Amino acid sequence: MPASEDHVENYGHGAVLLSAGFSGTANHHLHQPAEPTLTAAANIRPSPAKRLLDLTVASVMLVLLFPLMLVVALAVCADGGPSLFAQQRLGRNGLLFKCLKFRTMVLNADQALRELLATDPAAAREWAETQKLRKDPRITRIGAFLRATSLDELPQLINVLRGEMSLVGPRPIVREEAPRYGVDMQYYYAVRPGLTGLWQTSGRSELSYDQRVQLDVAYVRGLSMVKDVKILLKTVKVVLGRVGAV
Repeated sequence: MPASEDHVENYGHGAVLLSAGFSGTANHHLHQPAEPTLTAAANIRPSPAKRLLDLTVASVMLVLLFPLMLVVALAVCADGGPSLFAQQRLGRNGLLFKCLKFRTMVLNADQALRELLATDPAAAREWAETQKLRKDPRITRIGAFLRATSLDELPQLINVLRGEMSLVGPRPIVREEAPRYGVDMQYYYAVRPGLTGLWQTSGRSELSYDQRVQLDVAYVRGLSMVKDVKILLKTVKVVLGRVGAV
């Protein structure tokens, strides 16, 4: 079960809106590097067993959770908008891909964010520091529930099956966040981004962005199947307890 992440649903810049259902989402991989990949982490290679775990668990979860996902999709689009949206995120080796998620924000989220940051200095500071807002007026009522329960991330199981994401890894970021990683971006590029990771199980929204980067680097440097299984098990506890959820 993926942990929730609070990030702008930017419909105006690279986001693709999708109607209820999951058809038509399989061919959005964009095969161009977002920026040059550094080489200090070139020897880091996820094991084939990690990919096998991804395929097995994601397939089983999609089958078991499909009825729930269908109900969520119908609930989300009850306001007249689409149930899903897809946004360009950075993947392994800097390749861009369309990251799927149940829509949790109003349709004019991008405009609402700009207006809020222009008129609320406290919100502007919070966004600059964490890229998140604890009191976010853009989030719909059903969206707040989906984020609190992490159900909004379930469509990313499709990204896992497509080989764009892993069950465990750094959370996928947008291109504009890459400078925050500095030279450590090479570690992010070394693996597939994950549905969950050390950041989600260590406090997520309670941590600073620099701490998030440090946790991502620590995870990649110490890749192991045992660690992945421990993170997956801990994620269930974190999600059920809504630890660090915003």
